[in-house]
Formats: sequence, structure tokens, C-alpha cells
Amino acid sequence: MKYTFEKAEKSTVKVEITLTASEWKEAIALAYEKTKGRYSMPGFRKGKVPQKVIETAYGEGVFYEEAINQAFPKYYTEVLEKETSIEAVASPELDIKDISAKGITMIAIVPVKPEVVFGAYKGIKFKKNEYNVKDEDVEEELKRLQERNSRMVDVTDRAVADGDSVVIDYSGSVDGVKFEGGTAEKQNLVIGSKTFIPGFEEQVIGMNIGDEKDINVKFPEEYHAEDLKGKDAVFAIKLHEIKKKELPELNDEFIKDAVGAESLETYKKETKERLEKQNADRAERELEDEIVKKITETSDVVIPDALIENQIDRMVQEMEYRLSYQGLKLADYLKYIDKSMEDFRKGYTEQATELVKSQLVIEGIIEREEITATDEDVEARVAEMAKAQGKEAPDLKKNMQARQLDYIKNEIVIKKFFDFLKASNEIE
Repeated sequence: MKYTFEKAEKSTVKVEITLTASEWKEAIALAYEKTKGRYSMPGFRKGKVPQKVIETAYGEGVFYEEAINQAFPKYYTEVLEKETSIEAVASPELDIKDISAKGITMIAIVPVKPEVVFGAYKGIKFKKNEYNVKDEDVEEELKRLQERNSRMVDVTDRAVADGDSVVIDYSGSVDGVKFEGGTAEKQNLVIGSKTFIPGFEEQVIGMNIGDEKDINVKFPEEYHAEDLKGKDAVFAIKLHEIKKKELPELNDEFIKDAVGAESLETYKKETKERLEKQNADRAERELEDEIVKKITETSDVVIPDALIENQIDRMVQEMEYRLSYQGLKLADYLKYIDKSMEDFRKGYTEQATELVKSQLVIEGIIEREEITATDEDVEARVAEMAKAQGKEAPDLKKNMQARQLDYIKNEIVIKKFFDFLKASNEIE
């Protein structure tokens, strides 16, 4: 094998690989062995037709495509192993320059890790947000706890009020004619939820159990049913049940049962501390995001298209996962929003480009400043994890897979990266 390589445009390297006649012949022989089972000819059992017979019948190049599939990964890998300066970051684009029985010349356009031209990332002023916890914030948390532990109770001694949950029958008509989907029995409705046509829920207020009433409403101009847009309608309704939400009383007994805290005051204190921790974490995340945004904006890098496409692939895949949790398929979702896959992917281009650029800048600074995770750092982190899980550090570590340790190392490096940037810049 002979090869040459040179820098090409847009952070790529052009690698030209030429195989000798014997190397190419070996690749063709491998291709024949892999594909010979596809061929059957008179006088031979299927899979037993000699190579030369197949080439005579179908042409000299019958095995070329598969031979390329056999040869290219092998010799391309050899080139990358020898030339460590070629840091491939995605699969190459392959083109055939010359091919015959005497040999082959293949050209690979290899996306490589681009060089980052850094802007300033030291001595910059940043403002850190501060989020204080107020008494009202703690009270809101207590209200949410009450809501989660509320129960619905029957109401029989009064009329419907805002916020009640009711059970009704209804039958709707336009100009005296009932319309499709306008009739139902024993339907639940929360008054004030605005889930029915505007004006409907307000007219249920004041009704008592057993009451029957006609309600006049007007369908919105933007209603989904074309034949009902802007139409006046009458709904005949009957009220069967009224229920209201009953919240538990906030006291020590409720708090002990609900969350296991010693008292209401103890839980308030714990809640305030938790919210303060959340706010502090939020402020740190926002500061880190702002720092990365600023140093990314002031840096310059030519990103190979393959890196952006790979990032878009991941983003589309994440969208597929999210939709699957809702019982939806991406193809159906695209039909619903009336977009092709091509247009859908284009919508991610800007976001993917910014994300890839920021990742490259972060990696570049980490490399430039020689930020690493030492063995001592890893041991200390594993010890923290072991303590949290009630285990011994050596026992926890010996059961860890290599990818888990890599994750820990990366976590440590990223923390050190942000610690470095915070120490190297002015934070107000």
C-alpha cells in the first residue's frame, strides 16, 4: 500500500490510498468468498461457482464493490494508526480515483478535529445572578405539598362554585340541530379549568344537584371544527354531582405523615435550605453557560459538516425518544406539523452548530491548559460515591466498568475547567 495525505478545506484531510495488484487481488478474493453464495450457474451447485467463471459471466468488476468494502476499512485504519496527526472525528467520504484488475486508488476526505483560534477567555468581567429565598417561596412549597395530599369530597349543601369539580350531562345544538361530538353523559368538568367552550363553565356556577339548564355559548372563530366556527350554540345540561378539593391542615402531624419531618417548623427550615441550594446551583449553571457563550463567541473554528450532521443525528434521536414516551412516532409527528425530515433536520442546524462549536472550544481550552483528572482525583470521587451508598471505596471501584470511570474522569475535568475559568475571570 502507498498513501499520501494533505489538508483539505473545511477542517478535512484528503487521504489517497493506492493498493498494489496483489493487495487488490487479495481483496477481490475476500469479496468472492463473502458473496459467492449469491451465484448459481448451470453445472455448478449454488455457492460453488468458481471466481473466474463468475467474472467471465458478469464482468471483471463483479466483485469490485464488495472488495472495496473489504479493503478500505483495513488500509484506512492502518493509515490512521501510522499518522497520529490525523485525528478523525467522523466517517470519511470515499471516492474511487482509479480502479482495474491491476490495482485501485481510493480517496478519502476525512473530517478531522478542527483547530480552534481562541479569543479572550481570561480577565473578562461576568455578573453572577443571585436568587434569594423568600418566605413566600416556602409557603408555595407548602401549598404544593397540600395539593399533592388533597382529596375530593362530595358537596350536597350548596350550589356550584368556581374551582369545584362537577359531573354533568350535556347536549349541544346549533339552530336546533344537534352536532357531532356535542352530546355526552356523566362528564367530569373542573369549573375554571377553561377546558370547555368560553362562557360554558361560568354558566354552570350557581346550579344545584339535579338542576337542568340551557347554556348559550358561541364557538370561537378559530375552532377546530370548520362547521362550528363562530356559531351560536345551546347546550342542555343536567348537574349530577358537585365535588370540592379538600386540603389537609398544615400541622406537625400532617408533616410527619407526608414527608417524615419532625415538625412543621423543621420542614420549613429544610425547605428553605433546599430552595437556597437549588437557587445557588441555578446561579452557578447560568454563570457557566454565560462564560461558555462568551468565550465561544470570541473564538473562531471551521467545523466540518460531518460533525454538525452527527450532532443533528443525536438531537433527532433524542426527539424520537421523547415522542416515544408519549406514544408517538417521529414520522407521525412530522405529518402532524407538515414537515419533511430534511426540513426538520435543517431546523436543528443552527443549534447543532453552536453546540459543536462550544464543545470544541471547551475541549481546546482543556487541552491548552492541560486540565486533567489525576488518579487521586478519581479515588477521591469514588470515595465520595461509596460513602453516599454506604459502601467501601475499593469494593465500589472494582465493580465499575471502564465507561463509568471514564464518566467520572470527564466529570472531574469539566468541574476543573469551570473552576479554572471562574478563577481566571472577574465574577461580580
